[in-house]
Amino acid sequence: MNHIYAISDSTGRTVDLAVKVALAQFGNRETDVHLKTQISSLKEIDDIIQMASKTNGLIIHSFVKHEFSDYIWYEGRIHNIEVINLLGPVLNRFASFLNASPIEEPGLFSRLNKSYFRRIETSAFAIKHDDGAFVDDLIDAEIVLLGVSRTFKTPLSIYMAYKGWLVANIPIVMGVPLPQSVYEIPPERVFCLTTNASALSRLRNVRNEYLKGMAQKYSSFENVKKEIQYANSLFNTQPNWSIVKVTAKPIEEIASNIIRIYRRKRRE
Repeated sequence: MNHIYAISDSTGRTVDLAVKVALAQFGNRETDVHLKTQISSLKEIDDIIQMASKTNGLIIHSFVKHEFSDYIWYEGRIHNIEVINLLGPVLNRFASFLNASPIEEPGLFSRLNKSYFRRIETSAFAIKHDDGAFVDDLIDAEIVLLGVSRTFKTPLSIYMAYKGWLVANIPIVMGVPLPQSVYEIPPERVFCLTTNASALSRLRNVRNEYLKGMAQKYSSFENVKKEIQYANSLFNTQPNWSIVKVTAKPIEEIASNIIRIYRRKRRE
């Protein structure tokens, strides 16, 4: 029986895959692969050296830390064990080409990969739950935005989704009650976007001009004032919901304010 010790200071996926790909080229040779991951001390390396020495095994590693890589190479020579450094030559060539030193942080690729897929998940969630859609599963949302038209609900949802948050938004429409599901989620997740009537009227007038006057009532000051009053009447029924003013503020600032309030309330 041949023994191969595949070891890593991270998840071990890289070295495990490399061993499997290489072994596939050797048919049905009897080989026992010992996968050792999350190595964090020289003592753990010593234990593996001892096992490999007893079984006349081979060690292949994907250490990104020079300290571990140099130590296992040195100990391998002393104990006459073949040691293969999977990432070392690649990192050295990259360092030379990029004229920079590697960070040497185990698991960095895995975390970046996880962050990428999280953004895909949150972006899909924001699109699915835009403008009051699929309100029956709001319980899955971390943040729910409420507000009348043109209070930046959709751009905020997309921006915060990119930052990794599960966000839904629901429009406030004159005379229309909010979905019951909004009242059933934890109140610290609900954020009420508000602005002043004159600023909102000016903003809506841009759309009215684009539509060549077909949205005149929608953009009128009196109508906007009534909509905001109606929205505030709904917000005031729930004192634990958070009020966020969006007048003349960039999306990034509004989002940061929402996240700050959310985290503070979660700690309380």
